[in-house]
Amino acid sequence: MGRTYLLIGGNIGNRLQNLQRAITLIGTKAGEITRQSAVYETEAWGKHDQPAFLNQVLRVITSQQPQALLQTLLGIEQEMGRARQEKYGPRTIDIDILLYDDLVMKTDELAIPHPQLHLRRFALAPLAEIAASVIHPVLKKSIDELLLECPDKLAVKKL
Repeated sequence: MGRTYLLIGGNIGNRLQNLQRAITLIGTKAGEITRQSAVYETEAWGKHDQPAFLNQVLRVITSQQPQALLQTLLGIEQEMGRARQEKYGPRTIDIDILLYDDLVMKTDELAIPHPQLHLRRFALAPLAEIAASVIHPVLKKSIDELLLECPDKLAVKKL
């Protein structure tokens, strides 16, 4: 069984309802959700001319290996109406694998830990809430330390 941390978020439609639906589908299809951060409202990252996102981090215990988990999560995104039209564009739901145990891997489809985790306050803030002392397997720093050092200054506020 693997312990993974997932970031869920979206900025189209009923954002809170979309997060709740994603949580239900992840719990049904991906594994047991053992912790959840609060929901955070965050400015859009990468493409600023769009509505604010709601984001949340989940700790999930899964029997799926990372590639299979990725396929499950992409299927959930598709089921929820995710359309990949533009990079960093608006979306109903986005589900990212931030960490998977202490695994370090990189393929064409998947990189673990998420390669931009340490640069994104909207991911670090909710992750720090439920996994502050977890050590990033590449950078060898705690999530709390990464949050303190994060160069991203976009607003992230707990709802």
